[in-house]
Amino acid sequence: MTDCKVALITGSGTGVGAATALLLAQQGYKVVINYSRSEVEARASQLACEAVGADTLLVQGDVADDAACRALAQAAIDRWGRIDALVNNAGISTFTGAANWDVLDMETFTRIYAVNTVGAFQMVRACAPHLKAVKGSVVNVSSIAGALGIGSSVPYIASKGALNSMTLYLASALAPEIRVNAVCPGLVTSRWFVDGLGQEGFDKVKTMVESSSPLERASTPQDVAEAIVWLTTGARTMTGELLLLDGGIHLGSKKISVPGRTS
Repeated sequence: MTDCKVALITGSGTGVGAATALLLAQQGYKVVINYSRSEVEARASQLACEAVGADTLLVQGDVADDAACRALAQAAIDRWGRIDALVNNAGISTFTGAANWDVLDMETFTRIYAVNTVGAFQMVRACAPHLKAVKGSVVNVSSIAGALGIGSSVPYIASKGALNSMTLYLASALAPEIRVNAVCPGLVTSRWFVDGLGQEGFDKVKTMVESSSPLERASTPQDVAEAIVWLTTGARTMTGELLLLDGGIHLGSKKISVPGRTS
């Protein structure tokens, strides 16, 4: 077994996953970079981690497939003999919007749920024995969709709500050996949102977020990655936390206020 810590980050070819892999690499972790379809981007993520001196492993696999999840965990064990951190970042959606909720079919709904919720469960199950051995941690990348009931589509909202609930359950079930937390970003300035909304749609939503949220900004992948890394490497007494990273959107629009008395 290596003396260096090992992190497995699903969906780490782009966006938040790639930023998290790089930050952990910079902190001395060996990293497993996983992708489902974005091989070119995943290899770029791997090279970025190796450029800062990290030992890496690139593994293709769809987390909706339990065999693929077990293979991911086993690949890390075969290479380094340990897993210290699991970041469940892989996620998908369909950008139908609130007004078109009734057009979705069962196949779309179950596919999103299979990746976002069942995939995270399968990865925890595959990694749990190894995480327990080193008192490791899990960070689930969720969304304010699951906390506030807003988002790109009904199945996405439902899948993240279920992921939040599962985070709470697993935090209790896996204690004291494994800490389990979740980050819940709002809009993230990543390719994922641009691909889903289109550039014009993304720009419109970003402007709306920046004009109405208390902090007047959307999160970058780096912002979210920093929170994930803190939950992974610090936060030693924190488990079962759903960390909202939404610029204060959950507080309500800054433009809504109750006037005070003038006399």
